[in-house]
Amino acid sequence: MAPAPIIESIVDTVEPKKDTLPIPEPTRQRLIKAGIDLSNGYPYRPSKPLYLDDVYKIRGEEREYVDAGSRADKSKKNLLSAATKVTDLTAHIGTEVEGIQLKDLTAEQKDELALLIAERSVVFFRNQDISPQQQKELGEWYGEVEVHPQHPQVPGVPGASVIWPDLFAQERKASFRRPGGASAWHSDLVHERQPAGITHLHNDTIPPTGGDTLWASGYSAYEKLSPEFRKIIDGKKAVYRSAHPYLDREKPEEGPKYVERIHPLVRVHPATGWKALWVNRAMTERIVGLDKAESDVILNYLHDVYEKSVDIQVRFKWTQGTSVLWDNRITIHNASWDYNGKHPRHGTRVTALAEAPYFDPNAPTRRQALGLLEEDEKKDL
Repeated sequence: MAPAPIIESIVDTVEPKKDTLPIPEPTRQRLIKAGIDLSNGYPYRPSKPLYLDDVYKIRGEEREYVDAGSRADKSKKNLLSAATKVTDLTAHIGTEVEGIQLKDLTAEQKDELALLIAERSVVFFRNQDISPQQQKELGEWYGEVEVHPQHPQVPGVPGASVIWPDLFAQERKASFRRPGGASAWHSDLVHERQPAGITHLHNDTIPPTGGDTLWASGYSAYEKLSPEFRKIIDGKKAVYRSAHPYLDREKPEEGPKYVERIHPLVRVHPATGWKALWVNRAMTERIVGLDKAESDVILNYLHDVYEKSVDIQVRFKWTQGTSVLWDNRITIHNASWDYNGKHPRHGTRVTALAEAPYFDPNAPTRRQALGLLEEDEKKDL
């Protein structure tokens, strides 16, 4: 989730808002079909926590986590044999699967989908007939579903977050020069003790033109770095902050502060065993142990490699009723606001939290593991 302005998080900390924004008709029909109670307004707005220590207590304890992809049949035969077509959208990231309804997946297919996401980073499914409740049920297969203390939710379905730019614009107006919100490269919930794993976004209303979402591969971003430079960042840790700020209960006069946690710059995915660069410009604050100037130089370079290498990115054009599942451990993403709010865009998102990030110096890169190294890469190793 991209950073929010300070005023959005500090004002209105007790009573939820009453929203009067008209619900887009495709969204309304989906919610009614799902039996969602709209009589008390839509969406449900939680009372926003005011103090930093209250937020640290949310999911503050270590949780057991087993990656569903690690249980999967490596051939993914149950999932792929049920599809009518499987298309890799780029060489390094992004696969579209046709002929499957996510709500009907078997246990084996759910595990194999997790492995496919771990390998391809983001997987697309068009023409999905799925309710927010079914979306949450699938998310629970992949880990504890995150219930955000500030984000709007589908009424009666905690953990099914509402992604509705028109709603967000009521609090912070967007513009062509300053689209804000998710229109910046980021990865979700990096401040958590055990940050986000698989996120499932289903868009039930889309603009006729624009509104694409882009993803970039953390596996490939790491592989873009020279082996010598990788040695500089391998094992290093950084401070990752929350999107929303809060007040220090003991020192409120010091103003808003962010939840901060320390995680490795390079992490290993538990299902694939591959190394991935894990930074994002929005919420990676500084490298532990370095002076700010030193940290800024390295982080800015890493961000540039991640964001500007177009060959390791995929840009997806939504159609109504499309579901996209991606892995926040190995990607960053960016939502294009090129439709300028002239048309409604609405979706529901469920995020499963994963393991505490870890680094293994003996882990291979994706290209090493798949035997894709070119001769000059082999010489550098």
